[in-house]
Amino acid sequence: MIHDVEVRDLQVNTDERGHLVEVFRRDWDEYEIDPEMSYYSMTYPGVVRAWHRHLEGQIDHFACPKGRIKVAIYDDRDDSPTKGKLDEFIIGEHNQQVIRIPGDCWHGFKAIGDEPAFLINYPTNLYDYEDPDEERIPYDDERIPYDWNAEVHG
Repeated sequence: MIHDVEVRDLQVNTDERGHLVEVFRRDWDEYEIDPEMSYYSMTYPGVVRAWHRHLEGQIDHFACPKGRIKVAIYDDRDDSPTKGKLDEFIIGEHNQQVIRIPGDCWHGFKAIGDEPAFLINYPTNLYDYEDPDEERIPYDDERIPYDWNAEVHG
């Protein structure tokens, strides 16, 4: 896995009424989250939201409570022991996880399946509308060796 990327399995508590999943708890010692805000987005099936990164120290925490998404992270940090590595994950209602993404790695996701996907993010920095900490490149940029249409293996 890419240096500083962490994945936590989320406990799904089910009963005859449905289920409840804790996405963030302050007492998760091994998985420190210190969010400044949270938001959710809805993405239609097949849509790719990539690539972007944050250069001011932001860390993202992605969870997908409804639908499914394929998350990809590419490490091109010069000082990283995993420079050049790419990680991909399938998360969603059938695989409840939260992914800690170092913001200075390129990252994005694709809604997979045949229904819209909802992503919740807990970033560690507030979004600055006047000066966003965001660098973007197209999802098919040749600098990142990744095919959003390829199947995830393993």
